[in-house]
Amino acid sequence: MTLVVALIPDLLFGSRVQATLTQEGHEVRLLANQARLAGELAGAEVLVVDLGAENLQLRELLDELARSGGDPPPRTLGFYAHVDVDTRKRALEEGFDLVVPRSRMAREGAQLVLRLAAS
Repeated sequence: MTLVVALIPDLLFGSRVQATLTQEGHEVRLLANQARLAGELAGAEVLVVDLGAENLQLRELLDELARSGGDPPPRTLGFYAHVDVDTRKRALEEGFDLVVPRSRMAREGAQLVLRLAAS
């Protein structure tokens, strides 16, 4: 079982991701905003982030991961609207481990999480 923290403000899509990951045996902590992130990272192996979320502070988020004290820190999986290639590029430049279109997250989310957790 992999502990996943999912920062997904869109509650409909977040619930879908949570259900898919839970069905595959992952434990999921679903967050609607970045403010609660620090308190939920303990023990997390993977952090899933909606990169299109309003008011997302990407640099602050990654700094929080570094301060979280996880050893190793959670692996990062970001997803974005397929037309927003600038967001993809920025997330990879900032240090995300894997960045995929939202449609791929919907289709392959559990497998992507498993792949990241194993690496």
